[in-house]
Amino acid sequence: MRGFFISSLSDLFFGLYLSQLIFNNDDKETMDYTKIITIDPEIRSGKPCIRGMRITVTDVLEYLASGMSVDEILEDFPDLTREDIMASLAFAADREKKLQTSQK
Repeated sequence: MRGFFISSLSDLFFGLYLSQLIFNNDDKETMDYTKIITIDPEIRSGKPCIRGMRITVTDVLEYLASGMSVDEILEDFPDLTREDIMASLAFAADREKKLQTSQK
């Protein structure tokens, strides 16, 4: 059953790591997602994808937002890795930060 409950201790630690990644200070180094997140006009109409696959950053974010755990996503999509999910979150956080900066 999919839900908003932490399905394992590893998900708890992964969530804590992700919160540090997303809510980092400007002086901290974030994950380099540029080798994982790709943008190719020939794949999914140029949406940011994971390693050239047809899985977009938005897909991953929507799975997480719907309450799927990282382990559930990895089980449903065996080509993905935890690093791919972290890269998706880092990419989204970076875009959000750039959007906030451009609005000042």
